[in-house]
Amino acid sequence: MLGPTASGKSRLAEAIAAELDADLVSVDSMQVYRGMDIGTAKPPQEQRNRYHLIDLADPAEEYSVAQFQAEGRKVLSSLRAEGRQVVIVGGSGLHFRALVDPLEFPPTDQKLRRRLEATDPADLATHLLAIDPGAAEVVDLANPRRVLRAVEVHALTGATPSERSHLPDAAAVREYVPIHDFIAVGVDPGDDLRMRVERRLDAMLEAGLLEEVAGLVDRLGPTAAGAVGYKELLPVVAGDEDLATAREHLVAATMALAKRQRTFFRRDPRINWLVWHDDPEARLEAARATLKETPAWTS
Repeated sequence: MLGPTASGKSRLAEAIAAELDADLVSVDSMQVYRGMDIGTAKPPQEQRNRYHLIDLADPAEEYSVAQFQAEGRKVLSSLRAEGRQVVIVGGSGLHFRALVDPLEFPPTDQKLRRRLEATDPADLATHLLAIDPGAAEVVDLANPRRVLRAVEVHALTGATPSERSHLPDAAAVREYVPIHDFIAVGVDPGDDLRMRVERRLDAMLEAGLLEEVAGLVDRLGPTAAGAVGYKELLPVVAGDEDLATAREHLVAATMALAKRQRTFFRRDPRINWLVWHDDPEARLEAARATLKETPAWTS
């Protein structure tokens, strides 16, 4: 059950999971952090025993997608071995694909990374083309971050971008060939999203989001501190901004996140997008109908 933030996918996933007596697996990049509850829209504490892949790390830690993939695949293997049904739910397309597709996450090295970050991006691009003349076909040379990563991976593994792009798993990722069979349902409220974002944000603030951020301020590592909802409220906690201004920034940041999520998910041809209904019960019925109409469901 996939879609942009504030689309109602969690409620829908929980209803489907209850009907299937299934476990819920979260694919959310920030729900992995303990204590970041209100701002990441985690399920209530009493419902978390139904969920996997939340509360995995302290917010001071850097919890990578590679770590998430390793833990998530262990969880899925265990549930499959027990014959359990699984409902995956979340808004992080990369974390979703890390579980169901043969994505590879090459190693990284902080010392090497710092040295490369101090190098002129044009020099890195020149170096990349020297070791791999065909790199421009698989790496966006205008994106310094991607060029740096390609150079780093080559230094650590000896594999060029061109060589890596021809690996069977890379082809499977490009063609959306999964390692696990699944049925994907997409939920998107369309033009209603901003209204839903604002309504949910106000509910979060009423539930104590600002107090949650204040309580975590000394425990937030770089990744957690950059999370939408936390980054925008840190200036309020520091006394540098008023809450009304921060709320405007937060709405804008959430809508920008939703745009990125939509772009990522819309590329995936495997997602069956529901026709939006304002009524939650109508959405649930539409989800049931979509599942029943999918050949994999009946086979």
